[in-house]
Amino acid sequence: MNNHDADKPIEIKWQGDWITAKKQGRWEFVSRSRGIRAAVILAIVEGDVLLVDQYRAPLGRRCLELPAGLVGDEGDNEAPEAAAARELEEETGYRTGKIENLGEFFSSPGMASEGFTLVRASELVRVGQGGGVADEDINVHRVPLSDIADYVAARRKDGFAMDVKLLLLLGAGMLGERD
Repeated sequence: MNNHDADKPIEIKWQGDWITAKKQGRWEFVSRSRGIRAAVILAIVEGDVLLVDQYRAPLGRRCLELPAGLVGDEGDNEAPEAAAARELEEETGYRTGKIENLGEFFSSPGMASEGFTLVRASELVRVGQGGGVADEDINVHRVPLSDIADYVAARRKDGFAMDVKLLLLLGAGMLGERD
């Protein structure tokens, strides 16, 4: 099996506060700076899923997404589950009573080394408005799982970008419910 330049040194071409552009042999890719990771939350409330939308500069428009946030962005050794619980409350206004780690996933492995830990949040209680912190401008959507395909299609028609992680809502398995 060929590991395609895995033995080559990694060169840092550019580094900012949040991302680093790298080159290894013939491959160019980006990663999060300072070892920062992400947590993505699949939150189900009484048969509804919590979604958020916010403006994403790389896309030039708002994007419909599962709630998510950075793990360790404030410099501590935060566990992904703790970050997920914190981000869920900040973004959606819901506090979770139970977090289940569903594993690590990668959404664009040909371009970015960034992965994310997917968690399922349950036993949710509404404790605030959500919307994020400072100037995040996050809108919260509570959508019946039975309507998710139509909801995603309608938001796409409205011009929203769609985060690839929404695909898990359009298929079976990760929701913890079986037909």
